[in-house]
Amino acid sequence: MQDEFRGVIGQSWQDSTPWLEPVVQPPAGAPNVVFIVLDDVGFAQLGCYGSSIETPRIDALAAAGRRYNNFHTTAMCSPTRASLLTGRNHHAVGMGMIADWCTGYPGYQGQVTKRAATLAEMLRPIGYSTLAIGKWHLTRAREMTAAGPFEQWPLGRGFERYYGFLVSLLDHWNPELIADNHAIPTPRRPGYHLTEDLVDQAIGMIRDQQASAPGKPFFAYLALGACHSPLQAPRENIDKYKGRFDEGWDVMRERWHARQLELGIIPPGTRLAPLDDDVRPWASLSPDEQRLCARHQEVFAGMLDHADAQVGRLVDYLADRDLLDNTLLVLLSDNGATAEGGEFGDINIRRHYQFLEESFEEKLAEIDRLGSEHLWNCYPRGWGHAGNTPLKRFKMHTHGGGIRDPLIVHWPKRIRQGGQISPQFCHCSDIVPTVLEAVGIEAPSTLAGIEQLPIHGTSLGYTFGDPQAPARKRVQYFELMGNRGIWADGWKAVTRHVQGTDYAADRWELYDLAGDFAEVDDLAEQYPEKLQELIALWWEQAATHHVLPLDDRDRERILLTYWGPPRRRWAFEQGMNRVSGYSAPAIANRSYRIVADVELAEDSQGVILAVGGKAGGYVLFVEDGRLVHEYVGPGRRWIVESARCLEPGRHELVFEFTKKADCAGTAMLLCDDEPIGRLEMHGMWPMGPTSGGVFCGYDDGSPVSGRYTCPFPFTGRIHGVVVEAGADYKADPSLQNHVALSED
Repeated sequence: MQDEFRGVIGQSWQDSTPWLEPVVQPPAGAPNVVFIVLDDVGFAQLGCYGSSIETPRIDALAAAGRRYNNFHTTAMCSPTRASLLTGRNHHAVGMGMIADWCTGYPGYQGQVTKRAATLAEMLRPIGYSTLAIGKWHLTRAREMTAAGPFEQWPLGRGFERYYGFLVSLLDHWNPELIADNHAIPTPRRPGYHLTEDLVDQAIGMIRDQQASAPGKPFFAYLALGACHSPLQAPRENIDKYKGRFDEGWDVMRERWHARQLELGIIPPGTRLAPLDDDVRPWASLSPDEQRLCARHQEVFAGMLDHADAQVGRLVDYLADRDLLDNTLLVLLSDNGATAEGGEFGDINIRRHYQFLEESFEEKLAEIDRLGSEHLWNCYPRGWGHAGNTPLKRFKMHTHGGGIRDPLIVHWPKRIRQGGQISPQFCHCSDIVPTVLEAVGIEAPSTLAGIEQLPIHGTSLGYTFGDPQAPARKRVQYFELMGNRGIWADGWKAVTRHVQGTDYAADRWELYDLAGDFAEVDDLAEQYPEKLQELIALWWEQAATHHVLPLDDRDRERILLTYWGPPRRRWAFEQGMNRVSGYSAPAIANRSYRIVADVELAEDSQGVILAVGGKAGGYVLFVEDGRLVHEYVGPGRRWIVESARCLEPGRHELVFEFTKKADCAGTAMLLCDDEPIGRLEMHGMWPMGPTSGGVFCGYDDGSPVSGRYTCPFPFTGRIHGVVVEAGADYKADPSLQNHVALSED
């Protein structure tokens, strides 16, 4: 701006002095910074942490760098990412739960407060390039659309480039992606897989940045979708593990535990936590149950194996360009392994999120397609338990299985005792202060005129030279969905909360983690005063960091956050860019109409409107002259097709669903008000039916129907498509906040 000009302006350039603001130079020797975030990978699932899954490239990073065996997260992805990128506790920045399920209280805003700068916002002003690739999941659901606002998208939080996905999970074969602030076409090249694409993009961004400014440091945040459900991987990676898990999770837990002791990743004498009450002993499963469960683990192993190879490609690129020596590379998982797949695994994880059961027969029938583009599968909880060996519980719990995770730090310039294991208690909030210390700067007290929260984490830089240095962190609380825990000077108090029960009745357990790594011996009765001291400390921390009010709701919170303004009508135009699934018509469990004004030629065909994908959605299209509507429901497809071919010319084509009961009703096809098809439907999605975005005039996501190949563009003319929703929407009023879900 003119008032910032520091030169001299005369009558001509000869008697004037120019001024341009100087190029910001980072501190001398500032390292490149790379974060690699794995998703839902438990403490034991990497080879260098004890498993028999092959992760040689990650193991090599550990062998040349440092493994931490006392690293903790928040037990779920959005909260961990918020803490990881800001250096503060998750509730304190507004992310006490995943972004999709915010509830409007200070600790549950569903976005990171501007009072907590991200690492990108701290590094960019001092001369770093800032690059984000992969999963974000730090934006409210209602703001993940083309209408924005974009302040909480990656480019609004300090990153200069972005390629990835804003949501929690997506199809790895047909992903709906974002570049910077806009939706892009789904990649269609043969053999495509998302993990490979994300690493290609990371390499490309670094390549372009270094070509333009050699030596300029960069911060690259690479958050993979692996290994969150849907678990999908190339068939050759999956088949590589055929038969390796036939002995079951009980044997694998024991074998991986023994391997962990051998590697020294757990202290000598560490006992294996008892088999979880929710996990059946492998021997009690029938042969078919064992066969199905073993295949699920082969799929997971294949996906992690595949991701490991892609991590290796990025490391090779950095090494080949002489960038690796001064790159502070941090690899971690965001929470423990999950139990979300239930007893026998899921073939469509979206059914789990909507409280819908799958029969064992359905699951077994799909065994040969697990990991393919046809399913959104997730492994059985028994394998999640094995993945958290030797610990208790799972993702979303505050016992070790939910919050103790792999952490590898690789920095050849500073970490010269390769292969060492650091036992210091540490937390995802500790990573930002570690980077700031490595760069040689302090966190800003104000940013863009906004006073900043203090950094809550403790730098791990002191461990780089001495892997056995005394821990400097003194206290860390945990909370997720009413599950609570606190660590202080080696002691841990923890409680598992049962949804719907009185918080005051929760039974707190007490562990001395210095001698009980896996939380096996509960000392609550032996040291009641210590337990009460820690419980009181938890309440202090809860008040300080905006943990309250306690909230044990799980997927029920969806209705609090998956809303838009009261709306009954949506209009779409031919050829428009993808509309976010969060902007899709709200047609679940209510009457609705799709009205298309189209002009047909003699051989017109193609998609008129497609919403969602193979894991859930619906599509209206013309094929061989007939109008077709296909609805992908939980466990089956409903197809209604016109009884006659459509005549050329301009027509009003309508799909009309009249609700008769919960998730059931009558479907009609009409052409110019004349009925041309009818079908009774039931067992439809009770909540959002869509597993993807909205397309008009083509389908560019995961194809909703198997009767065509994407994009199957409509070859006639669409003058407009309108979706009108009825007033018979049924919701649970106890779950609604101040925003109405319908006009009535």
